[in-house]
Amino acid sequence: MSNLKASEMRVVDRVLEMESGYVLNFSDRTIAEFFLDELNIDFNDPSFAVNGTSKAKRLRTFLQAVDKATAARTLRELLKCRAKIYRDSGRTDELPNADGMLLEVIGRLEGREVGHGVAPPPAASPIPVESLKSELIALHNLEPHPRGYAFEKFLIGLFRAYGLQPNSPFRLVGEQIDGSFKFEGEFYLLEAKWHSPKTPAADLRNFHGKVTEKAAWARGLFISNSGFTEDGLQSFGRAKAIVCMDGLDLWTMLDKRIPLPEVLDRKLRHAAERGEVFCSVRDLFQIQS
Repeated sequence: MSNLKASEMRVVDRVLEMESGYVLNFSDRTIAEFFLDELNIDFNDPSFAVNGTSKAKRLRTFLQAVDKATAARTLRELLKCRAKIYRDSGRTDELPNADGMLLEVIGRLEGREVGHGVAPPPAASPIPVESLKSELIALHNLEPHPRGYAFEKFLIGLFRAYGLQPNSPFRLVGEQIDGSFKFEGEFYLLEAKWHSPKTPAADLRNFHGKVTEKAAWARGLFISNSGFTEDGLQSFGRAKAIVCMDGLDLWTMLDKRIPLPEVLDRKLRHAAERGEVFCSVRDLFQIQS
């Protein structure tokens, strides 16, 4: 059984618009087709109707009855449907942080909870999002030298909050931070900069060289608060061993409560499919300004 918590089920209800017995814009026929086509599951199985026959009651029963992996896969597919519905209809999404809210639930189901044998703090979310947002905002008011150390502290806290095991402390050179973290069983080298100018191709090539001279399977994440020049990204090229984030990515991720592992997963998939080292979080999650 998935053992979804009551608070998590309320998130599912809200994101999938289930308060009135419906599930998004599905009819009885189309939701049965969705479950059959996308999940190879018979949504009309009588066992899912023991608590009521509406689409919402069937889905709640289903999510509680199945294993965690199946529940997570179902919620992922339904989240994709939700995004497509709003994209195709052109409607304004009244719940702009829907992705982040549901992805937190999915992350727990998939075993990506924060902490390893340590009890989580007594809060609705185990991630100190508001604290991290405040830290990120405060960095802008610091002088360059203390800002470098504060950015180091912020990144350690960010990666540690999501269970990515950052090395601590990072090696600091001026305002440049070198380190590593672990994501889905793989180790990544990290480079981060907080400079006013956008990061050019030369810096990307330098970091890529550091990554490729390590183990053949090494990957890297380059975080540039000011972003990357368009000419630099084009000159740097495609099919590289690194992916990139900028300051707006960090803020959007926290503001919309999108888990860092989800951001990394989509950036890595985009790089694998398109060969592009940078695609913004707003574009990856189809977030409108």
